[in-house]
Amino acid sequence: MDKKDYYDVLGIDKGAGDADIKGAYRKLAKKYHPDVSTETNAEAKFKEVQEAYEVLSDSTKRSQYDRFGHQANNGQGFNTSGFGGFDFDINDIFSNFFGGGGQQRNSNRPRKGSDLQKRMNVKFEEAIFGAKKTIKVTAHTECTTCHGTGAHSKKDVKTCTQCHGKGTVIIEQQSLFGRTRSQATCPNCGGSGKQITKKCETCHGEKVLSHTKEIEITIPEGIDTGQQIRLEGYGSKGINGGPSGDLYILFDVRKDPLYERHGDDLIIEVPITFVQAAIGDSIKVPTPYGDVKLKVPAGTQSKTTFRLRGKGAPNVRSKRKGDEHVIIDVVTPNKLSKQQIKLFEQLGKTDLTEDSSIWKRFKSARKK
Repeated sequence: MDKKDYYDVLGIDKGAGDADIKGAYRKLAKKYHPDVSTETNAEAKFKEVQEAYEVLSDSTKRSQYDRFGHQANNGQGFNTSGFGGFDFDINDIFSNFFGGGGQQRNSNRPRKGSDLQKRMNVKFEEAIFGAKKTIKVTAHTECTTCHGTGAHSKKDVKTCTQCHGKGTVIIEQQSLFGRTRSQATCPNCGGSGKQITKKCETCHGEKVLSHTKEIEITIPEGIDTGQQIRLEGYGSKGINGGPSGDLYILFDVRKDPLYERHGDDLIIEVPITFVQAAIGDSIKVPTPYGDVKLKVPAGTQSKTTFRLRGKGAPNVRSKRKGDEHVIIDVVTPNKLSKQQIKLFEQLGKTDLTEDSSIWKRFKSARKK
């Protein structure tokens, strides 16, 4: 297949300037880079974008391409082993992928610690009504001896000899796309730009003191499995004096023997006898908020469902309660006394199917 026009690949006009070419390339490289892209054929598209950029960013190659197209250089195409005439690092494109531009170039800035997650099992009742629990967490506070420097004294803090205070080092390597230059956190100083020649005796150079403490947390009413709450500042310690990360409590709600939960709604199966189903009755139905009376009409069939409004779980955000759905289960007795058997035999001599629509359909089908 013929190659696609380089200008079309980058989505620019033929009169585009250097800034337009570079900007278009940065945008498309972010979109199609194989390490981060979810696009179909991302690797092939990335190579196509890179090839177009390397030609159009070089004034000589661009001039040849504008005159002869892909047949330049006697039909051999262009040598696209470098990054063209703009001389910038492809890794710069991704310096603002996670948290803002320029962060890789400023590794010695204070950074927030990573977030942590902890699972917590709660009872069904605690999830419905909410609760308070005491848990142990790790807190990080600035070292009171060195005041966050990590050194024995101010004289023991020097500029890093490897990165010269930048906090980053440049790594060159050969890759699928040619020779690349990337930035990495300085392994000597950990990105701080400073070296400690003698560490603080209290924190041992960590700059913070870590200790376990007990805190009380509130379990919100209506919390469900998979939902979580955030405890600010109880995650991993910060970097270079930055704040600690956050701790997320992820909940697992234990199953209840009576209720099955579906979002904010509850489902319960309630058994009744043949007699109750046939002649009707008023029964007590359990809810999380106490028993309520439910009128079962005469002739109620098994699996008939009734709804009790506002007797479900509270919504964790709006606090509006869901509903409780009552499924009637007509139970067939498996043990009868002699008197009960006699009564059933007498009842069986009567025609209980005369007014039943399902029996009428069954009898009609048999006659055909």
